[in-house]
Amino acid sequence: MSTTSFADELRARSDESIRALFELRPDLVTPVPSDFSALAARANSAPSLIRALENLNKVAIDLLTAMCILDEPFAKSDLVALTDKALTPEIEELLLRAMIYQDGNKFRLVGNIRNLIGDEPAGLGPRLPTNLKIDFALLKQAPDGAIAMLERLMWGPPRGQLGNLKKPGPAISWLLENHFLLAMDSQTVVLPRDVAMHLRGGKIHKELTLAAPKLQGTPRKQKEVDRAAIANVSSFLRWCEELAHHWSDEPPVALRSGGLGVRDLKKCADHLGIDENCAAFVAELLYIAGLVVIDTNDQILPTTNFDLWLTRDLEERWHGIVSLWLETSRVSGLVGKSESKNIAPLGPELDRAGLPAIRRSVLRLLQQNLEIDPANDSINEVLRWSAPQRFNKDYIEWTLREAEWLGLTGQGGLSTFGDSLINGSEDLGIQSALPKPVDHILIQSDNSAIAPGPLTLELSNMIGTIADIESRGGATVYRFSEASIRRGLDHGQTGDQIKDFLKKTSKTPVPQPLEYLINDVSKRHGKLRIGTASSYLRCEDEGLIAQILHDKNLDHLRLRKLAAQVLVTDTDAHEVMTTLRESGYLPAAENGTGILVSAPAVRRAKSRPRPPRILSDQSTPSDVVLTSAVRALRAGERATSHKPRDVPRTTANETLDLLHQYIEQQASITIGYADTNGGVSNRIIDPVSISLGTLLARDHASGELQSFRIPRITGVSLVE
Repeated sequence: MSTTSFADELRARSDESIRALFELRPDLVTPVPSDFSALAARANSAPSLIRALENLNKVAIDLLTAMCILDEPFAKSDLVALTDKALTPEIEELLLRAMIYQDGNKFRLVGNIRNLIGDEPAGLGPRLPTNLKIDFALLKQAPDGAIAMLERLMWGPPRGQLGNLKKPGPAISWLLENHFLLAMDSQTVVLPRDVAMHLRGGKIHKELTLAAPKLQGTPRKQKEVDRAAIANVSSFLRWCEELAHHWSDEPPVALRSGGLGVRDLKKCADHLGIDENCAAFVAELLYIAGLVVIDTNDQILPTTNFDLWLTRDLEERWHGIVSLWLETSRVSGLVGKSESKNIAPLGPELDRAGLPAIRRSVLRLLQQNLEIDPANDSINEVLRWSAPQRFNKDYIEWTLREAEWLGLTGQGGLSTFGDSLINGSEDLGIQSALPKPVDHILIQSDNSAIAPGPLTLELSNMIGTIADIESRGGATVYRFSEASIRRGLDHGQTGDQIKDFLKKTSKTPVPQPLEYLINDVSKRHGKLRIGTASSYLRCEDEGLIAQILHDKNLDHLRLRKLAAQVLVTDTDAHEVMTTLRESGYLPAAENGTGILVSAPAVRRAKSRPRPPRILSDQSTPSDVVLTSAVRALRAGERATSHKPRDVPRTTANETLDLLHQYIEQQASITIGYADTNGGVSNRIIDPVSISLGTLLARDHASGELQSFRIPRITGVSLVE
């Protein structure tokens, strides 16, 4: 009896069926297979089948698993007997995806499916050798403990370990003697497939979940969800802005392997007042958006794109970053995991294919279940039912966590803003929902200031320069200190300018202690100056020079007195500046001409943003691509079926005569056509006209009119 091959079955399918196959498995289209034999080989390849398995739900996976138990070819009735008749529609789905194919009225599995499902499908062990027979009636006479032992192995895994097979005990000894168990080695026994199927009652699976489970969770009111989400949106945008400004003031140095070091990540988290996982996530999105970059000197700095980003309204800022998050294949959740200590934010090891599809699936599920804060176990169960091979529990958890940070969700439920984004709405409603920026602060008597809401951009930049954030929330608390006032002076402000700014923007009077602090710091700022010689220290106060020179905390700087008012060191000027400030001194930098450097220190990267690559998913080809692919496949098949010997070589005059003849007949022909390297390929064409030594014809492979040089045509043959 002849057996239909996979390629022959594909060859017999209609154009509509092949088109549907390409839609369901887009990796088969790129590039278009040369013929159906090539298509069959690609569809049977392990990488393509793995992608196809990732798009199957639990029902289809269970059905494929059951098929691996049966001998081929198998009938639909054989499969129903092992599973459930309700699975019949899934057979047609697997057939359409070319994971099984028809052989007459029966079916066969595509070759590599069995290897991917595994050697023990559904927890079933090997078949019983043909020379062994089992009398299941003997189970009624089984000794104590024997049936319980079989039941432990019945649903898999089918293997069990023994201490010593030579002394197995009465129950195992009886099972081995009657072939209900087989010995694999001196310490392992296995339950034969025939015995397991008898114990299971002829069914493959313990239970079949034919429909997706219902999502369970805590009910939420949409107003509460949106209120929490807009707070998350505001916090996230503030984190992005603060982190970029922080890196402008104190740029970290990237690791040799690329990415942000552990200490710098912790420093960022402390500065923002969030945990390190969240800080890594914010840093990643800034990097993906091109708002920060690893510069040529390995410093991580904001780019000029960040300045442009600040000029946009808040909704536009949020929309741009969230859209990139939905598309990126980078997974910030991998940072900090115990088994991934070497993975750093902004590093090259964070790409994972398939993540955009997982994010979209999670959000679609939330969109279908509004006003619900889903339980983690429930959402994991629902998504894993829809695609068991694709969804990873960690990826689902990280997606939910990041959606909450971004404000796509609030209190676990999908927000109105997230719903509008998924639906592609132009107006997301974020700008109107966010609180209006305020243009004033309230200075307290303890050298702190309260911002009763989000500050305007100009005010936020200025207050962030001269004060440190102490606490965040509906209102932000800033703290003035010696270090923060010094930072403002370093940015080009004078003491008088800082006091005038505070008096102008504060609704409460500036307390006298704060004025004293500003006056004291501004008076001392720049009294001690640092330059590079490698580095030098210059001060008119010789007593202060002597104090620094004899300070034990500064011994590692290896300071040397060059003159009564000058010290020099081979240490970098930045390190000298930092060390002196940590020791309680207030030095300021000066340039090569001795002028005090007190200009706004807004650092920007010199290099252009280089956002990381994105491992994109295979998208469904367009209608034009699908139509062209089916046409090219059919044309390639016809060309392959006409072997080179079927296109006899003809002289130039014979070629012209035949071409004129077939143009009149409007016939399809096969030509041998030589390329520039001398290679000859068969082309199936419909000749249209001849002019100036060139044949104009419609190529079946592309469906377009093309020109063929007649001297390169080696032969002509009619397509039968």
